[in-house]
Amino acid sequence: MKALLLYPQFPQSFWSYDRFMEIAGFKAVIPPLGIITVAALLPKEWEIRFCDRNVNLETEADWQWCDLVILSAMLVQKSDFHALIQKAVKLGKKVAVGGPYPTSLPQEALDSGAHYLILDEGEITVPQFIAALNQSQEQGIFRASEKPDVTQSPMPRFDLLKRDAYFMMAIQFSRGCPFNCEFCDIITLYGRKPRTKEPSQAIAELQKLYDLGWRGSLFIVDDNFIGNQRNVKRFLRELIPWVKQHNYPFTFMTEASVNLAEDDELLDLMNQAGFYAVFLGIETPDQDSLKVTHKLQNTRHPLIEACRKINQAGMLIYAGFILGFDGERSGAGERIQAFIEQSSIPQPMLGILQALPNTQLWHRLEKEQRLVEGVGITKVGDQNTLMNFTPTRPIAEIAKEYVESFWKLYEPKNYLKRCFKQCLKINSPAQRKQTMQFPLGKGLRLVSQVIWHQGIRRPEIRGQFWQQLLTILLIKPQVLNMYLGLCAAGEHFWEYRVLARERITEQLGYDPLKVSVKPEKKPMLVRS
Repeated sequence: MKALLLYPQFPQSFWSYDRFMEIAGFKAVIPPLGIITVAALLPKEWEIRFCDRNVNLETEADWQWCDLVILSAMLVQKSDFHALIQKAVKLGKKVAVGGPYPTSLPQEALDSGAHYLILDEGEITVPQFIAALNQSQEQGIFRASEKPDVTQSPMPRFDLLKRDAYFMMAIQFSRGCPFNCEFCDIITLYGRKPRTKEPSQAIAELQKLYDLGWRGSLFIVDDNFIGNQRNVKRFLRELIPWVKQHNYPFTFMTEASVNLAEDDELLDLMNQAGFYAVFLGIETPDQDSLKVTHKLQNTRHPLIEACRKINQAGMLIYAGFILGFDGERSGAGERIQAFIEQSSIPQPMLGILQALPNTQLWHRLEKEQRLVEGVGITKVGDQNTLMNFTPTRPIAEIAKEYVESFWKLYEPKNYLKRCFKQCLKINSPAQRKQTMQFPLGKGLRLVSQVIWHQGIRRPEIRGQFWQQLLTILLIKPQVLNMYLGLCAAGEHFWEYRVLARERITEQLGYDPLKVSVKPEKKPMLVRS
């Protein structure tokens, strides 16, 4: 069997970092870990070609060569995903699909012509698919009735990647999350019982990347790295001597719940292992909204104090925020802005609430008949899409708060000020590398580009840029890489805030920054 594995393109979004990638000379932020794990599950005798279409496009010769096309996609990749299915069918190729998007909405993949749906988690369903092919079955839907033991998961095929095209490499340690946030589809897809790999298994993956020559930043892609705190501590205790023995070849970032700040031992272990950043789902400083969405872990201790403790443990904070929860009071956008300024979180991901399929929120809104009929999730994953349900306050008011907040948060002076303040807050040991890393050539390119764009070309921030850069050099030089990386990312966000405003304007039918709220004006909704 000759299999062509394709990973669809992402549209321009908050996380695409388009201008940053261009400035630094990368093609994509992280590799698609799911599909290269699937590659490791395929029969050894198969011939495989792999293309991450965010890095390089497949050729027409690849299409002619293959017998089978395999795709994996998230919701935000919907457009390219369907285009690839349709092209494969037109060329007479068999198509197998999997990943979070087909698992959540399998009928949409079938409607585009996919022959095989390899849903849920591949450790169980890929062998089912292989067995069906061996029996000459022309189509099939393969599902898992249980969650796999990830200690049996194979090592991803890191060798298939064009590794120098990525800003970070990636591994996965766990799947699942113990919490019960109403809007989240992670617990729907992977369950509430976190399953972890063995520490030795994760270390072997790191060793493989090391042997392949990777040096630099590495993203542990778990949706909640600390979901199983006992096992993550076991892993960290083995990781610490490994990184020391290998002279700290990687610096790590991950995603975690805010209760990370409650565990001093865990913070210390992450610090010793070389974690330089963590993404937190803060969502909102409004306690009532946190309770409504069942995110009770964020109500136990003051969120500002939690951010301070995580900074003190040597980690930069990225965070997600959401507007549009039920019962949300007017001015939520301003309260989120105030929280972000107080905590100095440089890159807050602000979004408008969407009801993702099969989540508790989806089912509740469906029961309450508040899902907008005929409106799907075409752009879910894009943080500037209006809601696919009827909220408890006017959509126009929520949209206005979103655009105003995003516009102000990513005003260049405000953004650079937060980057500077956050870097000064981080307690990063001077004797050890613990910030984002860049290969030498790309690092020099990034520095020269940042100096040109922000230290020379933009008079409105030129003085601020040089003053803050010199202060970092004098007071905390160990975070210089991190600071310059954040500055470079600003070039992306300053473009993206314009795009976000345009997208909301298109849906509303007017620019919310120029026109007062018009509750009577119904937004143009996206039809799936």
